[in-house]
Amino acid sequence: MHTYCIRGFVFDNFYKLPLAIGLFTYIYGMRRILCIVLFFTATASFSQSDALAKNYFEQGEFEKSLRIYEKLNKENPYRLDYFMGVVQSNQQLENFTEAEQLIKEKLGSGRNFPQLFVELGHNYTLQNKTELATLSYNKAIEIIDENPNFSYIIGNTFQKYSLLDEAVTAYEKAMALSDKLDFNMQLAQIYGEQGKLEKMFDSYLGLVEKNNSYKGNAQRYFSLYTTEDPNNEANLLLKKILLQRLQQNPDVLYNQLLSWLFIQQKEYKKAFTQEKAIYKRLGDNLSGITNLAYIAIADEDYEAGREIVNYIIENSFTPQSKLQGNQILMKMEVKTATAEQYPEVANKFKNLLDEFGRNRETYSLQVDYNQFLAFQANNKELAIENLKSLAKQNLTPYQEAHVKMALADILVFDEKFNEALIYYSQIQKKVQNDVLAQEARFKVARTSYFKGDFEWAQVQLDVLKKSTSQLIANDAMELSLLIRDNSLEDSTQTALKKYARADLLAFQDRNTEAIAVLDDILTNHKGEKIEDEALYKQGLVYEKLHEYTKAESNYLKITEFYSDDILADNAHYRLAQIYEEKLNQPQKAKAQYEAIIFNYADSIYFVEARKKYRSLRGDAIN
Repeated sequence: MHTYCIRGFVFDNFYKLPLAIGLFTYIYGMRRILCIVLFFTATASFSQSDALAKNYFEQGEFEKSLRIYEKLNKENPYRLDYFMGVVQSNQQLENFTEAEQLIKEKLGSGRNFPQLFVELGHNYTLQNKTELATLSYNKAIEIIDENPNFSYIIGNTFQKYSLLDEAVTAYEKAMALSDKLDFNMQLAQIYGEQGKLEKMFDSYLGLVEKNNSYKGNAQRYFSLYTTEDPNNEANLLLKKILLQRLQQNPDVLYNQLLSWLFIQQKEYKKAFTQEKAIYKRLGDNLSGITNLAYIAIADEDYEAGREIVNYIIENSFTPQSKLQGNQILMKMEVKTATAEQYPEVANKFKNLLDEFGRNRETYSLQVDYNQFLAFQANNKELAIENLKSLAKQNLTPYQEAHVKMALADILVFDEKFNEALIYYSQIQKKVQNDVLAQEARFKVARTSYFKGDFEWAQVQLDVLKKSTSQLIANDAMELSLLIRDNSLEDSTQTALKKYARADLLAFQDRNTEAIAVLDDILTNHKGEKIEDEALYKQGLVYEKLHEYTKAESNYLKITEFYSDDILADNAHYRLAQIYEEKLNQPQKAKAQYEAIIFNYADSIYFVEARKKYRSLRGDAIN
């Protein structure tokens, strides 16, 4: 009789072998699965214990966190975070001797943890043993002489305890010992915290000189210290450093950074000087100058804007570049023209279209022209006719969508809502994956809202709340809340319908009529949910009419009676803008910015309010 053996199992029949093999495979597979399950169970257990220990520590229950960390440290002796959990829990319980002994044992274990000398020094500092702490800190720095590669972990641990001078010493020593180590980023941040602005700027510039990809990061850090005020200490210092470096080394990098600084200071002509220097050096394109033109015009510095745009037109080598310059010029013409000048503006548009042609290359200029006809020159019929004709030309899908968007907007302006909805829907199909499609969906919702079809508007808005465009998502959320909040109390939606009508009138620039409808709401629907919305919308319309005192009155009512509602931070911000930019009352502006900082930390205006507040307060650094 033959016997067969498989991994300890004996079988006396050859025909039983397949069964045996199957049985073995099953058992072996189950063992593997069991091992995997046990591994993940243990991992999950450690994760839960770790999270529990952290939670106890954060809640101040240090005895409980100590017990868990001691267990985790025993089971994972090479995990330094668990070890430090034991040390820090002991420190919080003022068991400094125990913490000291633990650190010294770890340092003597033969493994390289040089940052523990910093931890030991910190333990002495907690006991006011300054001399012993200094000896430990010096020992950590001496280790860098032996091995500069330890410098990052040592410097970072110094930073953890705000030992900035020691961190600087560690990083600077390492860079002096090895040209392969670069801690300019860490040093720049520390210098900034120490108020050593010149060293900070030098460190960041050193980074950018080595790798131009750091330029954006450097500008973000510079903006933490510079302000709109050219006489701010940080602004003056950065300008001096950049000019000095430019004289020593005429690299366009310094022109670019000077241009950026002048733009922050709203000194667009000075920025233009730098952009011209860049263009003359590189001579590849006018994009930098073109972007500057858009910025100056958006900030309503039309004098600088015209000078920049004329330079673009004069130096354009291609018809496209020249066309773009003229189009920017026309945007300024439209923005600044009075009603008496509209015929002249229309003729300029016609002359440009005669020069460059009425084709797909000039589609954007044609859109601008027809928007001017509809929204300024009160010739909606001609604008609609022109855009319908343009949409039938041989355009790209994006161009066609852009044209139809302008056409639909004009149809809404003309209260031809159903036809507008058709075009918005076509845009969504034409450019499905583009943000333009999301914008069209929002405009479907807004048009339905103007019509009083609040239910369908809400359906569209619910989809848009998850929009990839934050701006569209925010707009959708605001309109959705307006509809929902004002549909709960009043099933007839009477006040909401009036408000939607006022909103449309404001969109149509029929501002006096819009104010009258909002007055009706404020009189006949007093105390209803919509009251703060009506006050805010009316304030915005008053601002359009330059009636800033009336706008101020509306916003103050919101801050006084609706301080807990969603529009309160908006009202504070609008008041601050009016006081700062229109009424020349900087102290009142500062108070409104301060209200946002202390009472509305989650506001979208928080960051800007903090910057403006510090600027008005006259901080040397921002």
